[in-house]
Amino acid sequence: MEMVFTAIFEPISEAEGGGYVAYAAELPEAISEGDDLDQARENLRSAIEMVVNSNRPVAEHAFEGKRVTREEIRVKVA
Repeated sequence: MEMVFTAIFEPISEAEGGGYVAYAAELPEAISEGDDLDQARENLRSAIEMVVNSNRPVAEHAFEGKRVTREEIRVKVA
């Protein structure tokens, strides 16, 4: 499955070491950084994967023993 997120890159001043901080607007837990935009992009992809994959077991546990309906939902956003 492929998901689309909005990546935000904030430059870090040279006085603070340079590079970029990277965020996923829709997933505030996914934060990373890199020495340049390419590295920040790749590190953010990894951070997003880790957050999504670690949230799955938490969600599974939350519904244990409960009668729920599960289905995929697709949402278009501007």
